[in-house]
Amino acid sequence: MHDLLLTGGRIVTSEAIREADIAIADGRIASLHAPGLAVEARRRIDVSGRLLFPGLVDAHVHLREPGLTHKEDFETGTRAAAAGGVTTLLVMPTDDPWTDTPEHLKAKIALAQGRIHADLAFQVVVGREDTDLHVLRDLGAVSFEVFTADVPERYRHDSIAALATALRRLRDTGVRIAVSPGEQSILEATAGNGGIAEFLASRPPLGEAMGIARAILAASDTGTAIHIRQINSALGVETLRRLKSLADVSAETTPQNLLFTTPDYSRLGNIIKASPPFRAAGDVAVLGEALRDGTVDIVATDHAPHAPDEKAKAYGRFSDVPGGMAGVQTLLPVMLHLAAKGVIGLTDIARLCALNPAVRFGLGGRKGAIAAGHDADIVVVNPAGSTVIANEGQHSKSQVTPFAGLSFPYVIEASFLRGETVYQAGTVVAERRGQVLRPAAVVESGDSDG
Repeated sequence: MHDLLLTGGRIVTSEAIREADIAIADGRIASLHAPGLAVEARRRIDVSGRLLFPGLVDAHVHLREPGLTHKEDFETGTRAAAAGGVTTLLVMPTDDPWTDTPEHLKAKIALAQGRIHADLAFQVVVGREDTDLHVLRDLGAVSFEVFTADVPERYRHDSIAALATALRRLRDTGVRIAVSPGEQSILEATAGNGGIAEFLASRPPLGEAMGIARAILAASDTGTAIHIRQINSALGVETLRRLKSLADVSAETTPQNLLFTTPDYSRLGNIIKASPPFRAAGDVAVLGEALRDGTVDIVATDHAPHAPDEKAKAYGRFSDVPGGMAGVQTLLPVMLHLAAKGVIGLTDIARLCALNPAVRFGLGGRKGAIAAGHDADIVVVNPAGSTVIANEGQHSKSQVTPFAGLSFPYVIEASFLRGETVYQAGTVVAERRGQVLRPAAVVESGDSDG
């Protein structure tokens, strides 16, 4: 006897959209059936006419806990995620303190337990000082984050020698290595008291392309597999496209990089200040093509909210404006908007925002797909309605979304996490059903999920 049967829906996979009923037992998808086939279940939900997406996996999220909880915390960030159909979040390490030791990771895991509306996996930062990487792996680190620019010196691998040394240290951990590309020398050469134009000049496409090239060449030389954090320039995309075959490389961009261009700073100002800065319309077009042809593998949000007053006040330099914006609640809405505009297809959403990030970060076989044996993480979308994104109803502490006013011809009706409803008809369910996850390699070694 199954616990739940979803009937009449159309499942969106990374390859196709097909009709099937979904049988769920013990939090996992037990089987998929031809529509209308007699299947025993304690509970049935008719989702006729709806699209059923796999719960999205956001591979780049800052939840600001510990230390920065006036900006966001585990509870508010995961509530926003559940409302937007994101059921798994991979949490970045740049909180206070940065997550760089086993003690910091243990404390972070403990803080999340019992407080989250979506599943979390934690990412740790690699500094220049030695730390026990294998202990961090065994605690469940889903990635090791390597920065090449724009971070404190103790975490900055700003030469090819430093980057290659870090990759060699990480090579035998079996954990995904993620590199944030950039060029510190350009950033330092353009630092000053300027405004938006100077901020753009300090982080040009040349710096991004140099960071990408250096990361791929170091990965090739060291025999490591890497993931390159958000890219958004035509030059960066072309560098990735030409060098990608040299190593085991994946790359991501963000929804905001697919929508905003440099002129939007005059309209939105501080709200959209983030790194990398937004480029020209031609860069956005190239980025869309890279999603369609597989050069860029993942779309993640870089969800990095700030308190409303932090973003709203005046600063002497644009570079002093806190960087980042909320994104987890609007990931699926923005991707549905882009699908309606023909930039991507609906199956691309399942590929870029669910399957690829799950597989690349060690959660494949459990997350990222509506398939037998996977967690029953499912998002119900009604294509017979329409929605306009608004600041009202945003669950993040930032209270503001840069996508306010954007419309898409769908309604997100419900989100299921392991077969249990976490969001329905505009309301996030009070029960905090989220768990702390560990990548498959750690689970298989004998440890269990938190």
